[in-house]
Amino acid sequence: MTSLQNTPQAATAAAGSQTPRVRLIAIGDEILSGRRQDKHFATLIDLLQARGMRLQAAEFISDDEDDITACLRRSFATEDIVFCCGGIGATPDDRTRQAAARALGVKLVLHPEAARLIGERCADMAAKGQGSADMSTPENQQRLQMGVFPVGAEIIPNSYNRIPGFYIRNHSFMPGFPVMAHPMMTWTLDTRYAQWHHRESRVEHSFLVFGLPESRITPALEWLEQRWPGIRAFSLPNVGDSGGHPHIELGVKGEPDAAAQAVVWLRSEVQSLGGSLMPPV
Repeated sequence: MTSLQNTPQAATAAAGSQTPRVRLIAIGDEILSGRRQDKHFATLIDLLQARGMRLQAAEFISDDEDDITACLRRSFATEDIVFCCGGIGATPDDRTRQAAARALGVKLVLHPEAARLIGERCADMAAKGQGSADMSTPENQQRLQMGVFPVGAEIIPNSYNRIPGFYIRNHSFMPGFPVMAHPMMTWTLDTRYAQWHHRESRVEHSFLVFGLPESRITPALEWLEQRWPGIRAFSLPNVGDSGGHPHIELGVKGEPDAAAQAVVWLRSEVQSLGGSLMPPV
């Protein structure tokens, strides 16, 4: 397992704190313009939930280096676990590696392990008649730029084509391609953050309510959170699209025992306020 010494994550783990916040940063003009649809948000949620963790925030930003630098400078100041997808290639629109170095105030250097892996990838391609294994050629020198990382970075293995991502200061940087990024997310969660798996016991209960306006149930939701500290109540109205009946999905989430008590009380309160748990006939 890769060492976590001298990282914010290690300090948090040593202190026995609660599970760190997890965030996603997706980088790319093509996402913001709609030319590509984001594939990382839903997948990361699923990967985290399978390990008893959860996503607290997501941010989508452009390929502009100043925007990325500003975003990462703020992000590096936290102890959050952060997955950054996109912009680590070697074309002019790939500026994430440069922005990460600027945000940290360090230089970019060719990582020796990344150079070895990229060389192996070039040799594999040459064996198939695609390009040359000679790393001095202009094409392969350009490919080596994908192994130029901020000083102090560690590699993230890429099971798809060997060209690695990088990890530094609790931030994991990986390509925008889902076929590469998602195995890298899995590897990172299971290698770097296994100590946080299933540390929190959380459940979510919900039910549908008909014939009750949100304004009438809101005071009960507020009181519920006071009675059961740590339990979060939620209300998701539905106007009855596609011929259905207008309704509200009410629910609670948090620690299992308290959530179970809170949802029973909430169902009873809904009925006492005139709401129905069944749609009108």
